[in-house]
Amino acid sequence: MDIKNNPFFNVYIGPMYGSKTTKLLCDIDRYTYKSKNIIAFKPNIDTRYSNSHIVSHTGAKFPANCIESATEIYDFILKSTYDIIAVDEAFMINCIDEVLIDLYEKGYSIIVSSIQLSGENKPFENIKNILPWATKIEVCPAICTQCDNDAYFTKAMFDMSKIETSIKVGNKEMYSPRCHKHCI
Repeated sequence: MDIKNNPFFNVYIGPMYGSKTTKLLCDIDRYTYKSKNIIAFKPNIDTRYSNSHIVSHTGAKFPANCIESATEIYDFILKSTYDIIAVDEAFMINCIDEVLIDLYEKGYSIIVSSIQLSGENKPFENIKNILPWATKIEVCPAICTQCDNDAYFTKAMFDMSKIETSIKVGNKEMYSPRCHKHCI
């Protein structure tokens, strides 16, 4: 595959604990073996496992640049030639939709992992906006914590009305993957 002439836009979405980051890291690993130059980003507010790496729940990792706004990506890609831009937890990054669509239109290949719904089951606009541009969308279910069904939702285990934003970084004590029956 000629990435420069035929870029791709892979999007892995689903609830917490659905292995989205693992799939993103598998793509990175695959293209690293193909000697592609990859740059990765993650939101600076996500410090759960590392401040300088994208890290899966299983411990796999890849170096990443921490950013607040997606417009910062432009500064990084000016410093070198990259084939692929990878972004973990994209829903937490301001303007990510506009920047990734622009970069894809310019010929960059993109890999994204993100939840697409808040803990209140509301779509994140920035993720909703990138989906029509995706050349591959994979919904990655987790296992419902209440039963053994596939979980496509993330339930907040706290009162979301008491926070200012729909984004609050947390782990299994704060969020739970749920199936339709146990979330809706």
